[in-house]
Amino acid sequence: MRWDAQRLDVEDASTLPGMPSIRGLLRSVQVPEFPGLTFHEVRSKSALNHVPGDSAMPFPYTINPYRGCSHSCVYCFARKTHSWLEFDTGHDFDSQIVVKTNLVEMLRKELARPSWKHEHVALGTNTDPYQRAEGRYKLMPGVIRALTESGTPFSILTKGTLLRRDIPLLAESARRVPVGLGVSMAIWDDDLHAALEPGVPTPRARLDLAGATGVTVIPLHLRPGAREWFTAWLARAHPELVPRYEQLYARRAYVPAEYRTWLAQRVAPLLAKHGLDRQQGGTAGQIATGVPGDEEVGFPAGSLPSGGLPGVRPTGEPMPASAAETNEQLTLL
Repeated sequence: MRWDAQRLDVEDASTLPGMPSIRGLLRSVQVPEFPGLTFHEVRSKSALNHVPGDSAMPFPYTINPYRGCSHSCVYCFARKTHSWLEFDTGHDFDSQIVVKTNLVEMLRKELARPSWKHEHVALGTNTDPYQRAEGRYKLMPGVIRALTESGTPFSILTKGTLLRRDIPLLAESARRVPVGLGVSMAIWDDDLHAALEPGVPTPRARLDLAGATGVTVIPLHLRPGAREWFTAWLARAHPELVPRYEQLYARRAYVPAEYRTWLAQRVAPLLAKHGLDRQQGGTAGQIATGVPGDEEVGFPAGSLPSGGLPGVRPTGEPMPASAAETNEQLTLL
């Protein structure tokens, strides 16, 4: 475990018996506002996670305010990480949420070090920083301010419409440092969305967040942890599709090169039609290759817009999109 042992706060009436396997635990709590969720509040030793140089990631540092995710996406690649905390990768991942309560404090200390080189920091590379827990703990405004005040460029990848709360703050930050935002879209069909990502805001709600300047397309990948959870759901909900998925994925987590090529060819004309195959300062509309790490796509060096936030007016208000534009965007997401 990565947290030092602290104390267990038993004075609060909502405090539950502690999880001894989580070091640094302050308390475990359930509250009526978030039924079905247990928050394990911990004190973390650090806020910044260094990404190994040989990992092929397009960013050198990440921040993860939470472990586990109430979005409950059946296909989530990060499920395996919950087993490191001695939780299961299924229901526990969806409902047992670890919260780094001292995150902002630790981040400010790390950013103030003389050795800090103001390298790009990515959020949302593991679990979503704008999941439901953020509504209670409100860690992200402090993270955004700390990164901005230190002159550190950053990006956020999310499915959470709670991001809207911080748009004015992000617009202000974008005037001072390069800021990138990515909104993850996987499904448009309402029934399929409800079955596969039951804790996620609707696709329509996510599209309403802001305009898009680029699109990165990534085929489904099924790592251990997510693979078992997804294939069990597929066998229950769509047994007729099981042979096809077994053929596509066999013993691997990623689809074959032929499938990636087919997907790239299908999507490329749509990206070009909407001007999403290019963006200022870098390349957008990329078709991810399906190699390890693609699920943690951030914003490669040089592709971050400066001086403003994509799809956001200087006032912090989202740019409007016509109904036709919105519907056409859906076809390529």
